[in-house]
Amino acid sequence: VQLQASGGGLVQTGGSLRLSCAASGRTASYYAVGWFRQAPGKEREFVSEISWSGGTTYYADSVKGRFTISRDNAKNTIYLQMNSLKPEDTAVYYCAADIKSVFGGSNSTLHYDYWGQGTLVTVSS
Repeated sequence: VQLQASGGGLVQTGGSLRLSCAASGRTASYYAVGWFRQAPGKEREFVSEISWSGGTTYYADSVKGRFTISRDNAKNTIYLQMNSLKPEDTAVYYCAADIKSVFGGSNSTLHYDYWGQGTLVTVSS
C-alpha cells in the first residue's frame, strides 16, 4: 500500500484546510485509515480514523467538532476537513492504513501498517 498525503499549507487562525490521502497498491476500501500529526519536539499523536465503509469515525478530543474525516473509495482517497484551525494544530499530518482492520478503532501508531510521507500544516496566530 502506498499513501500520498497532500493539501497542507499556511493558514490563519480560524481558517480551514482539506487534506487528502491518495491510496494505491491495494484496494483502498477494505481497511481503516487514520490521520496522525506530529508537532516539532512532540510525539506523533492520533487525530482521526475512518472505517472501510466510512460509516464509523473516531476523533481525538482536541479536534472533535472542528475536523471531519471522510473517504471516497471510488477515488481511493481519504480526506480530513479541518475547520476553525488553531496555532496548536500546527504539525506535519500523516495518513496511515490499518490493513488488519476494516472497522478501525485504534489510536496507536503501532497498530498501523503503512504511512504516507506527511504534509505540513502551519496555523499562524
